[in-house]
Amino acid sequence: MATSNDIKKGLCIEYSNDIFKVIEFMHVKPGKGPAFVRTKLKSVTNGKVIDNTFSAGHKIDEVKVITRKFQYLYDDENGFHFMNNEDFSQLYLGKEMIENSNLMKAGEEVTIILKEADETPLSAELPQSVYLEVVEADPGVKGNTATNALKNAIVETGARVMVPLFIEAGDKIKVSTEDGSYLERVKE
Repeated sequence: MATSNDIKKGLCIEYSNDIFKVIEFMHVKPGKGPAFVRTKLKSVTNGKVIDNTFSAGHKIDEVKVITRKFQYLYDDENGFHFMNNEDFSQLYLGKEMIENSNLMKAGEEVTIILKEADETPLSAELPQSVYLEVVEADPGVKGNTATNALKNAIVETGARVMVPLFIEAGDKIKVSTEDGSYLERVKE
């Protein structure tokens, strides 16, 4: 059994009859009173995010997890289908289990977190960034370059990304999967 001192980003814990993943945390030691840990927890079953504060030394139930690489195959109206890269078995995940899923393209490798006890899928993590082709871009406004001017673009997965004015349809760009923001244009 772990304590609140062991909390770190990515840790899965059992709390309020559900399994939560720590997405943010901050150890706080006020000048007066006991220390505590302020956390932002995301439910791996329904995607709901809650804020919670644990007092210092509070016992928490850590959930043992394993990670495996899966290849994204396709999606349907209910969720996403993946294939295990080692034994080629297939796995299905609901849409709420993956953040920024609109940035995934077929064949992309994804890390899936499984509960160690029964190998139940808990969540999926995309790579830090993905390379996508711009299929449509709004026209840029001439003279609007004094600041970092951005325009709308639609990438091959259908996601909307704000890009600099010089990006045109057909360009390949690097996009952050954390917040869906443009990182750089990719030269081929």
